[in-house]
Amino acid sequence: MNFSIKATIRAWSAPEHKLACRKQLWRKIVAELERRGKRRHEAGTFLLGIERNGRKEVQSAVYYDDLDPSAYDSGVCILHGDAFAKLWSHCREKGLTVVADVHTHPGAGFQSDSDRTNPMVARQGHIAIILPNFARWPIRQGNLGIYEYCGQHEWLERSPAHAPNFFYTGFWS
Repeated sequence: MNFSIKATIRAWSAPEHKLACRKQLWRKIVAELERRGKRRHEAGTFLLGIERNGRKEVQSAVYYDDLDPSAYDSGVCILHGDAFAKLWSHCREKGLTVVADVHTHPGAGFQSDSDRTNPMVARQGHIAIILPNFARWPIRQGNLGIYEYCGQHEWLERSPAHAPNFFYTGFWS
């Protein structure tokens, strides 16, 4: 018999989640976004991981400014084409895929018109997470903006108010 106690507990504690990130890793990612944004401008990262049984599991992060040193020069996150070549190369090297992207906003964690019309990864099922207050901790899960790309610049809101168990950052990730 092949089973995992961790997987069983996770299925019971967050049965509907589609994206999971270990609590310690999530906290580290958020802290790094706050540091890189200096509480003055947006910062962002791609969450890399694997997809298993319809669920995405975050295993690492690649920050926008590591891919494109000028990513934050305008105050908002802008990546140029060569940054994506570096990203895809990194994914191939690590055997991972982009499971989501995360970036910060100065106020509330909501999807701006620019976010809506310029997805970082324009692939159906891609997840975008927006952190409020330039990622200043603590951030309540309910304050995250979470959106799933449908294609044609259409998104489904997966924020906790609309899909409470979509994103899981607990111990059992």
